[in-house]
Amino acid sequence: MVKLIGSAIILFSATMVGWQVGKLYAMRPVQLRTLLIALQMLETEIVYGSTPLHRAFVKIGRRMAKEIGGIFLTAAELMGTAEALSTQVCWQTAVEQHWSQTVLRKEEKDVLLNLGYVLGSSDRHDQQKHLRLTMTHLRGLEEEARLEQGKYENMYKSLGFLGGLLVVILML
Repeated sequence: MVKLIGSAIILFSATMVGWQVGKLYAMRPVQLRTLLIALQMLETEIVYGSTPLHRAFVKIGRRMAKEIGGIFLTAAELMGTAEALSTQVCWQTAVEQHWSQTVLRKEEKDVLLNLGYVLGSSDRHDQQKHLRLTMTHLRGLEEEARLEQGKYENMYKSLGFLGGLLVVILML
């Protein structure tokens, strides 16, 4: 009886580990899409709304999921402090601070950090060009993430179950 309960716990635990790893592959394209939408909103606010960067960050941060929105809200908060940090430093600090809450990879982080160099330091049209370039890079990474999701999500879910089954069989 104890072996049966132990086997069930091992099988369940291994299956859940596989599902959690598979979930990471499923969440990456979702967060990339959210980031793309946020950058499109930023472009609209800057180019067509003539909204100051600080207020645009706040608007976007409130509308997006907390993983991505937190980056914008923290950047806006840092821009509003008395230290008067540059936009680049505020943006990069916000990205670094919130990166661990996302499932995004170093490639996406590098693209976002590079965006920080031009935010607020040039005219609207130049910022629009840089935002579009950033969105193009992120779209390519999103496509790559979708391909990886198709390959690896179900594989890890199955491997979790099968690995647990192997442990149970070896135990008995």
